[in-house]
Amino acid sequence: MFSFFLAAMLLGFVFNAAPGAVFSETLRRGLRDGYKPALLVQIGSLVGDATWAALGLTGLALLLDSAQIRYPLTLASALYLAWLGYQSLRDAHRPPQPSDDTQVAAGGAFAAGAALSLTNPQNIVYWAAMGGAMAAIGVAQPTPMHLAVFFAGFMVSSILWCFICAGLVDWFRRAASLLWHRLTYAACGVVLLGLAGMSAMELV
Repeated sequence: MFSFFLAAMLLGFVFNAAPGAVFSETLRRGLRDGYKPALLVQIGSLVGDATWAALGLTGLALLLDSAQIRYPLTLASALYLAWLGYQSLRDAHRPPQPSDDTQVAAGGAFAAGAALSLTNPQNIVYWAAMGGAMAAIGVAQPTPMHLAVFFAGFMVSSILWCFICAGLVDWFRRAASLLWHRLTYAACGVVLLGLAGMSAMELV
């Protein structure tokens, strides 16, 4: 079971470290106001990660992979990503100043992370395919104990990644020049708008 737990942790790190919408929003908010907002985006994303993991490991992700559920999720995801992409490009044009009020700086960061994770339709596909991943690491017919251990390993790595990612973003914020900040905002904007476009294409 310990090796299975470690394998789940590794898959969790791969899942969380992959560049995407949550990382882009973590970077955007962290560049402006530092460690706490970046951490809150990451922690907020755990709401979606835990929800999709629980649904996927219990087999319910397959039931959710239907047009009635997938289309509204995809539409919500595309609109929200487009809005965040616009904000990033606006910040690249006119870099925002750090807020003196920590409550204002952190405002909405947790909700943003949760919304990005919960509305990501790709999570349905990821967790629906997780049965194959378990078979690849030697568990063709997982028991409830296997599912619990896998969920625990995934969530432990996800929680650790929250602090690692926020720390890296805060370090980059302090070390990078204003030019690099602007380039990073622009890159985040392009990525988010690209993801919004890809989500919209799934509706066609």
